[in-house]
Amino acid sequence: MTTLWDTTGSAVVKELAAQRRTGGAVLSGVALTLVVVADESRVAEAEEAATYAAEMHPCRVLIVVRRQIEAPVPRLDAEVQIGGRLGPGEAVVLRMYGRLALHSESVVLPLLAADAPVVAWWHGPPPERLATDALAVFADRRITDSSLADDPREALRIRAEDYVPGDTDLTWTRSTAWRAVLASTLDSVAGRRGDAVQIRGGRIEGDPHNATAQLLAGWIASRCGSSIEVTDGSRHAGPSGVESVVLQLDQGEEVRVTADHRSGAVITQPNRPDGTVALPARALGDLLSEELRRLDPDEPYSDALEAATGVSGLTERSPEREHVWFDPTEDGERTDAPAAGSTS
Repeated sequence: MTTLWDTTGSAVVKELAAQRRTGGAVLSGVALTLVVVADESRVAEAEEAATYAAEMHPCRVLIVVRRQIEAPVPRLDAEVQIGGRLGPGEAVVLRMYGRLALHSESVVLPLLAADAPVVAWWHGPPPERLATDALAVFADRRITDSSLADDPREALRIRAEDYVPGDTDLTWTRSTAWRAVLASTLDSVAGRRGDAVQIRGGRIEGDPHNATAQLLAGWIASRCGSSIEVTDGSRHAGPSGVESVVLQLDQGEEVRVTADHRSGAVITQPNRPDGTVALPARALGDLLSEELRRLDPDEPYSDALEAATGVSGLTERSPEREHVWFDPTEDGERTDAPAAGSTS
């Protein structure tokens, strides 16, 4: 690893090229560029998750840390490494001070892997409008995490208002295990009955303020056309905010899936003994790795987001964003006019 103090973007590019020549590394196996935006307090978590994801998906990792925007003199410090602590590929940690932090794309753009998709991940509360961050404008896919907001349910609504195809959220990814268990359970009921299963209604018992629980309810509602409520359950629902899911089926049947934090989930269905399936807790790197498996718009997520927030027409929006200049040091004022030189 090489640390460059008070450096420039061009010096970082040259150092990365020099290390590639020295180490004999090649870019032919790079599937994408992962741009991580994190506060200094969350850098260690972001690095650990990005390292795990880079082992699963060969990529160039660029970690952007915006520090002391009010500093009078802009400065860039960088760590450049290949095959180091941030995974087997190329990685650069960029710490930006002063006004440079508001123009981080000027440093990031020359570092993108050529002809490779760009995925941006905000490990922290995302901007209310992603278009105010130029890193979101040139990214092919954008990953946020509403669970880190002060009000996760309100954050979901903001994500729906700001949504364009290509957006996703780790609160949605946290529901993957629950969705898989519910789908397999209903398939089992359909196989036993010999016909299709229709969901007439149901509820989720857990934390109504948890964004994952709300998205899971939205996903079920978008698939069955019935309202699914999140009711207040115990205080031990875990990161997903879901303690149990109860579905009322046609023919008067009911299916219940209850989280058992010792063994997974217990499935209760008519005319069968209770069964247990795995429902493992997932690390942040595993969640990020799942989202890097796809680069196309996640339509089930947009359907669930629509149902959970009541904001419609998400899939009909244009996938392109136009940069909107926003200076957080100017009392939160912003202009809706595109920034000079912005791209879409």
